[in-house]
Amino acid sequence: MALTLITDHPAWMDGPHGTRVRLVAYQGSPWLAVCSPAQALTLRLVGAEGDGQSPPVLSVAPSILPASRTAATLVQCLASLGTVQRLTNPSLWDAITTAILRQVVRADQARRVYRSWCQVHGPAVPAESSVLPPCPDPETVLSLCDRQFTEANTTFHRTALRAAAAAYRARHHTWEQLSPDDLVKALQEVPRIGPWTAAAAAADYTGDFAVYPHGDLAVRTWARRADPDHSFPDGEHAFSAYWRRLANEDRTALHALTLFTLTWGSHVRTARPGDISYPPA
Repeated sequence: MALTLITDHPAWMDGPHGTRVRLVAYQGSPWLAVCSPAQALTLRLVGAEGDGQSPPVLSVAPSILPASRTAATLVQCLASLGTVQRLTNPSLWDAITTAILRQVVRADQARRVYRSWCQVHGPAVPAESSVLPPCPDPETVLSLCDRQFTEANTTFHRTALRAAAAAYRARHHTWEQLSPDDLVKALQEVPRIGPWTAAAAAADYTGDFAVYPHGDLAVRTWARRADPDHSFPDGEHAFSAYWRRLANEDRTALHALTLFTLTWGSHVRTARPGDISYPPA
């Protein structure tokens, strides 16, 4: 059966020989993730001895996509991806940072801003030169002056990043133990983190796309591209409610439907430059 790895996180970079590479920190150690041209994922511990427990990888089979007749054409298209895999973000702080930097900008711009942020203020890493450093930790964020945010093209986001860094230092041990739904609620208590940002961060960190903001423009765009004859409703809230009905209000099916749609969008070659932008927090 086919296997498709979604490389949606902006830390994924082009590596040698057609690969995609990303560095993640898991249980205090850096891991190099490599996606081959054939979509195979390998994980290697960097700069340390021993095997270690590798970061979690989510695998979702097409068999759990919704079985409703209304969704049949869309599901048929999505199922062509085979089993979808995603490297679950092992860092809640990175997930929060990524979601904040996606606020109010186009997807390609958000990717550039995230990479600039990591390259300018992230820590040095003992890995291949093509690998992006991790994002700056909360202590670094709180030590930066306004000018340093401007240097990394994050002037607009500095208030949210500072508020999130302070809240993360105080509450992350509690946040990391919460269920996906409770994590969404907890993150919204932070200034400048609204429902969209909280849901995107929680999905990235927990791997549960049942909590992803289903009215997101990316989901709406790729669903319409995958099934252009389907009469999806307009508007974020109407689409989100309809999307849940397509999944028969089943959490597992909703998770699969959303993840597969985003994966299809990240691999389809019909995207027009500058299509996707993201709403405010």
